[in-house]
Amino acid sequence: MDILVQQVVNGLVLGSMYALVALGYSMVYGVLNLINFAHGDILMVGAMVGVTVVHACQAHGPPLPGLLVLLLAMLAAVPACVVVNLLIERIAYRPLRHAPRLAPLISAIGSSVVLQTLAMLVFGRNPIIFPLVLSIEPYHLWGALISPTQVLTLILAAVLMAGLVLLVERTRAGRAMRAVAENPRIAGLMGIDAVQVVRLAFALGAALAGVAGVMWGATYSTTHFSMGFLPGLKAFSCAVLGGIGHLQGAVLGGLLLGLIESIAGGYLGPLTGGVLGSQYQDIFAFLVLIGVLALRPSGLLGQRGHDRV
Repeated sequence: MDILVQQVVNGLVLGSMYALVALGYSMVYGVLNLINFAHGDILMVGAMVGVTVVHACQAHGPPLPGLLVLLLAMLAAVPACVVVNLLIERIAYRPLRHAPRLAPLISAIGSSVVLQTLAMLVFGRNPIIFPLVLSIEPYHLWGALISPTQVLTLILAAVLMAGLVLLVERTRAGRAMRAVAENPRIAGLMGIDAVQVVRLAFALGAALAGVAGVMWGATYSTTHFSMGFLPGLKAFSCAVLGGIGHLQGAVLGGLLLGLIESIAGGYLGPLTGGVLGSQYQDIFAFLVLIGVLALRPSGLLGQRGHDRV
């Protein structure tokens, strides 16, 4: 039972970071019918900017509380990610707004390669260690151990996801996003600027990915120029699993995929004598994804027109 609780805790932490990135995929798809395959690299940008700020604070600034250092890292990472994502939207996607569906897909893949290459040139090829800024003394929870960094990740993810849902469902900007998602042409006739709505979707998604990137680095203590590829692919899978274009579906898909990975990795190693373990957990996550989509192609929560974004 202790092993199960520990893996559930680990899975919720991992799944919450997947969900933050998956929300960006769902919002952009909801308003634009576009898969931003460079979105995983926005997480990488956030992690790289965050680790740079942490190193600068520790090397050149006065001693600061670890929580404040992480906050400063996020305050730097979020605007950097927003700027990068808006540039991608302006340069790589907007000129292809009315092009065949394959053109934006190729442009998205190219944007991902460009971001990784630029990050490699700026930050180097070698992994960068993300310093420990919070206490390593874990809390005990029903026989499991949870670190302060994991607690912070869960709290931030819950607050940000709840805030995004409230923004989309209760504010004027959210109504504009839902209107553009439903029918951009009619929304334009009602005075809604679709271009601004698209920018808002890209900016919100980038902000969430920036926070996820900083917390990913703080949780796993390392950053790398190509670190965003696999989490981005999994986050896209989470969005599809829950129902692409559905915010609650993105959250559900992220948490489920994180739990599946963690529990499979934690139990299969001991059960198979080490033949299968954490290094194979990606296989089981995608097998479950394939199975769910084979039975329900629209995802777990489906995709109705008025539910998109």
